[in-house]
Amino acid sequence: MSGRRPQRGAALLIAMIILALVATLAAGMVWQQWRAVQVESAERGRTQSAWILAGALDWARLILREDSRTGGPDHLGEPWAVPLAEARLSTFLAADRDNNADGGPEAFLAGAIADAQGRYNLRNLVDAGKLVPDEMAALQRLCTALGLPGDTADRIGQALLAAWSPQNAEAPIAPRRASDLAWLGLEPGLLERLRPVVEVLPVRTPVNLNTATREVLVAAIDGLDLGSAERLVATRQNKPFKQLGDAKAVLPGTLVLDPKRVSVASTFFEIRGRMRLGDRVLEERSLVERRGLDIVVLLRERQSQVLADR
Repeated sequence: MSGRRPQRGAALLIAMIILALVATLAAGMVWQQWRAVQVESAERGRTQSAWILAGALDWARLILREDSRTGGPDHLGEPWAVPLAEARLSTFLAADRDNNADGGPEAFLAGAIADAQGRYNLRNLVDAGKLVPDEMAALQRLCTALGLPGDTADRIGQALLAAWSPQNAEAPIAPRRASDLAWLGLEPGLLERLRPVVEVLPVRTPVNLNTATREVLVAAIDGLDLGSAERLVATRQNKPFKQLGDAKAVLPGTLVLDPKRVSVASTFFEIRGRMRLGDRVLEERSLVERRGLDIVVLLRERQSQVLADR
């Protein structure tokens, strides 16, 4: 009898070890399965959001195409300039018994179209491998109006000249968007203040007087002060400028409006979309060019993030 007790104890110990191993393996399998479900769910949500944002981009292109059909100047009173506040996705779907606001997905969509020519185009600074003096003066006025350090315009101009000089074998990567100025050594604080009022477009473009901020107007028109720029903004809110002559009537007679530097129409637009699905957000920015009735996508970028617990 005494010899059997150690055997029973050893058998019990082995059984407990086996049970622990089985429990560990089972827990690992359950965790892997749970993780796989989470990854699949996140990927499905990301893919669904991407498809919806692609549809939103197509819708925005349709709005710009219809605006092109009507012709005339581009201003902030047109349908394309009305932003879409965040709204539940189910409100855009067909109203029926199986698809309503109460039973729809917890997904929210927001978006906006902005006139890229309402900002100062940094591409204007360089032409034929040289800095353009008038445009450098314009950038200097813009930086002064924003309260930036006095050497900011020169730093930007020299950096862009190096980036866009084909003969420079050691040139930095050429920027494609305003945020890329960080590659050229621009500090984050300066970049944050410049980003709303500057743009990088593929070609040189005039500033749209109907959509530009007063600081950008000061940059685009030689001799314009902030007070006169404010009058331009107030006037166009009541009646958008149909031609340059309408804007000229508001300005002092000594000022000249150069049609190569200012306009009342635009061809480049920025489209932004934001899709929120649960705690995940997918944002998309697209730069498009309107060529007649064709709306061509030049740049498209996405950024995803997970919201913190609210």
